[in-house]
Amino acid sequence: MDAAAYDASPVLIVGAGPTGLAAAMSLARAHVPVRLIDKAPQPNPYSRAIGIQARTLELLEQHRLVEPFLELGHRARVANLFSNGMRLAQLDFDPLHTRYPYLLFLDQSVTERLLTEHLATLGVKVERGVELVAFMQGSASVQATLRRADGRTEAMRPSYLIAADGAHSSIRHRLDLSFEGKTFDQTFLLADLHAETDWPDDEFHIFASGDGLVALFPMGHGRHRLIADHAVEPSDSAAPPAPAMLGEPPLERAPAPSLEQCKALIARRVRERVDVSDLAWSAYFHVNSRMVDRLRVGRIFLAGDAAHVHSPAAAQGMNTGIQEALNLGWKLARVIGGAAPDRLLDTYHAERHPIEREVLRQTGFITQMAEADHGPMKLLRERVMPVLATFGPLRDAARATISELSIQYRRSPLTLERVLDGGPRAGERAPDALVHVVDGPLGRAPGVGCIFDLHDPAFFSLFLLLPPLPVDGTPLDPAAKHAPPPDPEVEKLAAEVERLLPNAVRIWRVTDTSGDGGPALSESYGRTRPSFYLVRPDGYISARGRTGSDLHGLVRHCEAWFTVGGEISEQATL
Repeated sequence: MDAAAYDASPVLIVGAGPTGLAAAMSLARAHVPVRLIDKAPQPNPYSRAIGIQARTLELLEQHRLVEPFLELGHRARVANLFSNGMRLAQLDFDPLHTRYPYLLFLDQSVTERLLTEHLATLGVKVERGVELVAFMQGSASVQATLRRADGRTEAMRPSYLIAADGAHSSIRHRLDLSFEGKTFDQTFLLADLHAETDWPDDEFHIFASGDGLVALFPMGHGRHRLIADHAVEPSDSAAPPAPAMLGEPPLERAPAPSLEQCKALIARRVRERVDVSDLAWSAYFHVNSRMVDRLRVGRIFLAGDAAHVHSPAAAQGMNTGIQEALNLGWKLARVIGGAAPDRLLDTYHAERHPIEREVLRQTGFITQMAEADHGPMKLLRERVMPVLATFGPLRDAARATISELSIQYRRSPLTLERVLDGGPRAGERAPDALVHVVDGPLGRAPGVGCIFDLHDPAFFSLFLLLPPLPVDGTPLDPAAKHAPPPDPEVEKLAAEVERLLPNAVRIWRVTDTSGDGGPALSESYGRTRPSFYLVRPDGYISARGRTGSDLHGLVRHCEAWFTVGGEISEQATL
């Protein structure tokens, strides 16, 4: 994805929350011109999403951005669910096959600041106090009118428009897209405060009772996020109702919950010692569960809260938006550069819409079960869940789902799957692994490295897995003299992919090694040698197979989706 390829109108991104910032990062890293605007004059001060999942951390690592998040965030490794004072289930994240086996808690405002600072290193500045007031689509661009805080207007013609402007998206309204779903009847309370407890600070707790639900999430140094439902007491009925939709700042006329109200809720619903003080921020919210039926309308794409809103259960919302942005970014870069057909952009909806639907289903179910005070859902929570929680495979599935490591695009048309001896399938995330680099791009000398370190999200990565090097009684060190002669089939496949994806792919010839720093290559990618894995810029496997017999299928697959002029054939999509 050569920088010189993108002599085009910028992509206009509306909304500088985590989704918009991630979209700008993905595009800017691929050298696509970007304008990122937000009508708010300053970043939102309200504390909203706080949980960053393992898969999002992996993607931040591949963008060389994860370290400041780890330094400032607080790691929670265990989840606990209580009902009427009894612990029903405990889920620890340590068994996850990732270097991030935890949920990282960090204020959304800090997440936005870190992304904004990283964007500045890529030459992108957030334009604040700038509003999109009108737009109209054309055949080759979008005609947009921007208005600044001082009333000045500007006309521009972005190549594409990304709506990341939140739950009350004006772009979605102007497109007249349906936002189907429901609003939960309960009013929810959110508060950031200091809490003294008797449990470890790397655990979070959810308490269900007949009075309602309370959840406490540690954020480090004694700070906690409190979430509670049924939060407006009868004595508060004189206060103006109508709290805001979750994910948006509270309405100014809705009085914020007091520290005394927080204490009263905890006292009634939590049968553990929790002493709270120093209320920093609080608000009432309604929880909506809604989504659009289309993520693409011509040259306009919806992402994040503009496309879906749901319960905060399992901390999925912000992570879903960030991953949508990274899914869309590389596809836009490929099409804008004139290197891929427009139909590649249709796969954004095809891949992400089913995931959004499943997130709404799961978060809605979890919320209903956690707050049920009678009936089948309460029975499921108190009688069935403790039994299910004893089954290892179900715990593994729950970990993978919550951490979003299980997200996959196996049914996507962008996958070419061939049977190998183990390893991730096409459409699944490319896991990390410790490898011996036999040869790499940019003059990379042989040596030991990790898949995540080798993959650059501005490029495709083609990993050619070679048979283990002969050791001759010596360790598998970076020693070029051990390298076997080139395999003609491997070299032919490498040459064909480089021809099809010029300046857009980095080819790595790797083999097995031993040592610390990551799981073994055979553990993560199976034992078939020689074989290939083509990894998309967003870190998911587009194709895999054997270097000889599956070359033709790989060529047809790349021609169909990643080059201009290719035709989709049955063979290319099998």
